[in-house]
Amino acid sequence: MIITVYLLISIVKLNLLFSDIVIVSSSFSVIAFNTILIFLKGQTKEPDGQTLYVLVAVSLKFLLEIVFALLWFIVAKKTSLPSVLMFFVLYLALTLFTIWIILKTLKNRAL
Repeated sequence: MIITVYLLISIVKLNLLFSDIVIVSSSFSVIAFNTILIFLKGQTKEPDGQTLYVLVAVSLKFLLEIVFALLWFIVAKKTSLPSVLMFFVLYLALTLFTIWIILKTLKNRAL
């Protein structure tokens, strides 16, 4: 993902810093990894525990992303249009990836 964005920046000449891309993609990747890890750990529990783990994983993901967004936009003051677009594109990509894994796992467990 980082290589793709780096090539996109060099070809299209976007006004983005490579360090910003690394920070945002790394942060979202860690959040997504933790969410998937908590979810998969819950799949080994009894059905009542599985529901709790799913709720905790999704809630923790939401809270961590809100905190990261506040830090990124307010503290780091990354409010230029390319920076905001990069943030939300990476947010959307890794959120869809996480949802895809969760739904695929739940669908396979139902069969």
